[in-house]
Amino acid sequence: MKKQIPDMQLYTPSLTQYKRLITREVKIGDLLLGNGHPVRVQTMTTTDTMDTVATVEQTIRCIEAGAEMVRITAPSKKEAENLRAIRDMLHQRGYRVPLIADIHFTPNAAEIAARLIEKVRVNPGNYVDKKRFDILEYSDSEYAAEIDRIRERFTPLVKICREYGTAMRIGTNHGSLSDRIMSRYGDTPMGMVESAMEFLRIARDESYHNIVLSMKASNPQVMVQAYRLLIEKMMQEFNECYPLHLGVTEAGDGEDGRIKSAIGIGTLLEDGIGDTIRVSLTEDPEFEIPVCRDLVKRYSPEPPVSAVPEIEKIPYSPFNYQRRQSFAVDNIGGGQVPVVIADLSRLEKIQPEDLIAIGYRYDAETDKWSISDTAADYIFTGNKTPEFALPGTLKVIAYPQAWQEAQQQESCFPIFQDSGYASADARHERLNFVMIDCYNDETSINDYTWLNKIANDPAVVLCLSSQNQNAMQSVRRMFMELMNRRIQNPVVLITDSKGQSPDEHLIHFATETGALLLDGLGDGICLGYRSSARLDAVQTGGRTYLPVKNIHQFTNNTAFSILQATRTRISKTEYISCPSCGRTLFDLQETTAKIRSVTHHLKGVKIAIMGCIVNGPGEMADADFGYVGSGPGKITLYKGKEVVKKNVPSETAVEELINLLKENNAWVETE
Repeated sequence: MKKQIPDMQLYTPSLTQYKRLITREVKIGDLLLGNGHPVRVQTMTTTDTMDTVATVEQTIRCIEAGAEMVRITAPSKKEAENLRAIRDMLHQRGYRVPLIADIHFTPNAAEIAARLIEKVRVNPGNYVDKKRFDILEYSDSEYAAEIDRIRERFTPLVKICREYGTAMRIGTNHGSLSDRIMSRYGDTPMGMVESAMEFLRIARDESYHNIVLSMKASNPQVMVQAYRLLIEKMMQEFNECYPLHLGVTEAGDGEDGRIKSAIGIGTLLEDGIGDTIRVSLTEDPEFEIPVCRDLVKRYSPEPPVSAVPEIEKIPYSPFNYQRRQSFAVDNIGGGQVPVVIADLSRLEKIQPEDLIAIGYRYDAETDKWSISDTAADYIFTGNKTPEFALPGTLKVIAYPQAWQEAQQQESCFPIFQDSGYASADARHERLNFVMIDCYNDETSINDYTWLNKIANDPAVVLCLSSQNQNAMQSVRRMFMELMNRRIQNPVVLITDSKGQSPDEHLIHFATETGALLLDGLGDGICLGYRSSARLDAVQTGGRTYLPVKNIHQFTNNTAFSILQATRTRISKTEYISCPSCGRTLFDLQETTAKIRSVTHHLKGVKIAIMGCIVNGPGEMADADFGYVGSGPGKITLYKGKEVVKKNVPSETAVEELINLLKENNAWVETE
């Protein structure tokens, strides 16, 4: 394969346009993957693999929802052998979508499954190696000997896959890196990459290439960096790239799960990276498929080429997070947490009760405001301003004339169009917002005189958006222009959605802003919707979406969730919850909801809820506390990666988790 990526940006064909990364073609049954074929969507069953009928019925529901591949857990030889019965029953009922065996600790199960179905997935972190959280030290010769041991144990599977035409996914998980990899590379994206590369090199030595790779993590930032590094490594070492399966592990449920998945998966899809995706939600697997389809359809047909100039050199590292340097203008930029701006401009008149949706509640009896942890920092009001006294922490952004006429001048600031600021008769002495529609007209492309006039003005915050279809790339290109020109004004990201369902809104917002925030670009966020956006109930992908009752509450919550998922502003409890599978030892959805209901007020605490020991201490990654199934009706509780209590009855386990939080000063009483 001819190398297509210039050295300066090894992880994507273009940083300014949407262009697919062309990968090696892989055959999975009758399905072709990679090499420019459509991005395939898949999911994983949650039934007991030994319950053939239940697994078949759930697989059919997933297929009818649009799944192009379905993964089934095979933790031991008996489940692997039962894949034959599942396959045969599906074929008898007319369904021939490729099946994937999910293997963790048992090479023998993988070797059985590889003879029966179209694809096996192995995890390099636990297929041969072990994870006991031991610190190991190896000389180079000892390390090479360990690779030989892996080769000896892994090669039989490779030969079977080659003989039977079976595809393989080498799937690295951030949380299950082996002690050996951790000891040499640490808990890093590079460690994830090397874990997969060791197995890929062995497969290539056996002339086996029917391989897909993945780099999954519960932290979207780690996940994105790992995929980028993997592409760079493959291109440097092999001069070609294998197909990539994208996913965020343990994303959770509801809005948070969708947002975290869209940030990780969408960031890579925006750059043309990814050949198949799975959105891991703590919900029934057929509900994952509409989210996958909403993500993929953004790129089919491919967005048209926009007049956005190419970049010769990236002014930041795409492989290591470092926030863009900016100076502070009031409470924006300069290393402060990103601000949230709520767009209330479509309201005819702003009343105190309108602020409830964005985190402020007024008590007339006490004449006081109560403020939530997810309260917006600013409101954009357009051609009007509020006529009542605002809470002291909330500020107003309005068009110049409305700003000049505002009753509360001390908390109101103007917003200008790009070139309008330089020619304005009146400006605020402390804080002004300047809107830039990035690369959407000839002026933006070729004439930067207006930008030079506002560059590094100590009272200016830039507001970047784009009406181009490749909006994220357009805004990112403007960031590069600012960085190359050493313009350090803080920047607010403005994104509008015209989606047709809540999921489409979430995916649009999370993809376009999350992709920038993961690269350290952005000091604030403002989400809105276009007048054509659907807010009523709709049915899509076999699922009915309830109407968005309050668009302002929806966009405000989404903004804070995006900042939380990108680890740029922590405002609530974070849940790392596995999507359930046939290994799950309790009702994961019910338990997750129960734990969330009693712990949702613990700002900044990360709680992992894992269905079984396979997704236990390793997959919990950087969680503070863990709730892990260890046997039927039994739970093991963790503090970090340390076991605190074993064999806790599931009936009392949530109460014991609360006690554990209290013992470690992580609990606060609700008011």
